[in-house]
Amino acid sequence: MEAKKRILLCEDEESLGMLLREYLQAKDYDAVLCPDGERGYSAFIKEHFDLCLLDVMMPKMDGFTLAKEIRKVNQYVPIIFLTAKNMKSDIVEGFKIGADDYLTKPFSMDELVYRIEAIMRRTNNYVARPKSVYYLGDYVFDTARQSLTCGEEVFKLTTKESELLVLLCRHRNQVLGRDFALKTIWADDNYFNARSMDVYISKLRKFFKLDPRVEINNVHGRGYRLVAPGE
Repeated sequence: MEAKKRILLCEDEESLGMLLREYLQAKDYDAVLCPDGERGYSAFIKEHFDLCLLDVMMPKMDGFTLAKEIRKVNQYVPIIFLTAKNMKSDIVEGFKIGADDYLTKPFSMDELVYRIEAIMRRTNNYVARPKSVYYLGDYVFDTARQSLTCGEEVFKLTTKESELLVLLCRHRNQVLGRDFALKTIWADDNYFNARSMDVYISKLRKFFKLDPRVEINNVHGRGYRLVAPGE
């Protein structure tokens, strides 16, 4: 039996979000509803989705910003924008980011499903899963094995170390927000979790001592930046 296609549904309007989720589930899709962009991104990096359905106007992280972050992780997963806006500039912006389709509210539920099915047929099984191996200078980070290798040295990472390094890799040479990392991995940005993350950052820095080109820098008041050559 073929597994249900999974859809990431990001919609901050509660009644519409629940209605869409129920309708998609009735059409035999596995729909995961997130009320804002930050939760949507957190869900995306932790789970596999076959398509993303994103409202443009959302709190914490809008749909366009979320789509840009998703595209950094996965270039191929289909994205459909839902929005009350109908300005040409917004539609153009959506397609520039890498949208596959665009629906303006109010829209027909049947039309939405038709568009989803059309995109699914077109992309078939070409949806790329997130990267499983990262090359960081002389290091190779295997996310599946939770290992960090440099020459003959192999470091086994804990689950938390691996999750944190994945986030850093996905924001390589950019700032990984401290609060975002805490909420993504620990689900809470309280003091004790923050101290715990500091410990994990220190451990990761020790692993990278074999290649001075690889650094995890503090960005004052914002978070961390992984600086590393490679893919």
